[in-house]
Amino acid sequence: MPDIFINQEGDNSNLEESLGPRKNKKMSPSRCFWSGNNLLSSFNYCPQQIDFGNQEKDEKVILLLRKHPIVLMPRILAIVAMALAPVVLIRYPILSFLPSSFQVLSVLGWYLITTGLALEMFLTWAFNVCILTNKRVIDIDFFSLIYKEVSDADIEKIQDVTYKMGGIIRTVFNYGDIAIQTASEVSNFEFLAVPRPDEVAKILQNLRREKGQEREEGREE
Repeated sequence: MPDIFINQEGDNSNLEESLGPRKNKKMSPSRCFWSGNNLLSSFNYCPQQIDFGNQEKDEKVILLLRKHPIVLMPRILAIVAMALAPVVLIRYPILSFLPSSFQVLSVLGWYLITTGLALEMFLTWAFNVCILTNKRVIDIDFFSLIYKEVSDADIEKIQDVTYKMGGIIRTVFNYGDIAIQTASEVSNFEFLAVPRPDEVAKILQNLRREKGQEREEGREE
């Protein structure tokens, strides 16, 4: 599974200094306020004590993104319907030709399949994440319990950031797609159905700007 976990050894000594009133804080990597730890959030800005595999010592997580939960509604409704199906079909005993013990086993097998589908849906959503740090953009694609694909690119190599929002549902729930074009080996990154895509694009642009300023100041020195 993707190596994303809460680091229990994090240093919170400067936490109070970084809190401040949220309404006066802008979403800028240079002024990253604490937003708490919620590993199941689809938009986690500046999470504290969250680490991932291959993270560098001075690398900080700016954003942890997942697909908006609303995109799961069709599958959730399907799983609920599957869970209620045996109860509804009691009036229509389609398995009446089987012995009672086989009928019970059939219902248990049905619920086992339903539980497996629900677990697969949750794990796929929870571990397909997009991570933005002060150094890299990372895309983790979780396909199954034994296979994942991780792609990353340095912030300096980002060439273009585009976000798309369209339709009533996406506008109401404020989610969309983000396309990132880079000059790295993986030329294109796509973050699909993520919340607040306009803010994500702004944060990426601010990171690019700050990295450019750091590079210019380094040359001047």
